[in-house]
Amino acid sequence: MSANLAPGTLYLLPTGLGESALADVLPEPVLATAGRLLHFIAENPKSARAFLKQAGYPRPLAEAAITTLDKNTPATAITGLLEPLLRGFDAGLLSEAGCPAVADPGALLVRAAHRAGIPVVPLVGPSSILLALMASGLNGQRFAFHGYLPVDNAARTGRLRELERRSRQDDATQIFIETPYRNDTMLRALLDSCATDTLLCIATDLTQPSAQVRTQRISDWRKNPVSIDRRPSVFLVYAGTGLWETR
Repeated sequence: MSANLAPGTLYLLPTGLGESALADVLPEPVLATAGRLLHFIAENPKSARAFLKQAGYPRPLAEAAITTLDKNTPATAITGLLEPLLRGFDAGLLSEAGCPAVADPGALLVRAAHRAGIPVVPLVGPSSILLALMASGLNGQRFAFHGYLPVDNAARTGRLRELERRSRQDDATQIFIETPYRNDTMLRALLDSCATDTLLCIATDLTQPSAQVRTQRISDWRKNPVSIDRRPSVFLVYAGTGLWETR
């Protein structure tokens, strides 16, 4: 970057969750910001173009320069993705769903932007993690997000018991997600692994007409099992005391 050229700004552009109309979940200034940008970094260019089309992008989509940043992007390529910003152009970082750089490879780009002195501006939009916590009634003062848990059955069981112990010890809500087609397997593992009085919240299809959020003890989940197969869900476990002494 030239010493006389100010870098562009990296805007963190949230997208919708599921099939919600963007106007229902994103403020107009966010859509306006997306509409004035020419450069984008996204997990999936096809999804990014679909987002821009739904957002009412004012130019032909072919004029939007979209580069890919996904889990397979080598760390050595991250700095190269900043090239338009270093030339003074603003750019937008898009996630597949919800807020970029949270449980998302975009965090690597944001870190590189900070190292390069590029301004980073997060914009308002839906986060399934925070929406689930808000609706759970569990401890929102102290919580931790763990992303995806192990797929192996024994490793998953061990991790669930570890998170339950951590929740009890730290009085903290433990939050994690699963690939939707493995949701029912995760729920069975939770019901088999956790203590009967541990609280479990499952938040499914958030922001969708089919959204469901339920918090109850493991013992109650065992009495009334549900299927959330292939429905995007967030799992929250709480075994502390704090606000829940009367549970």
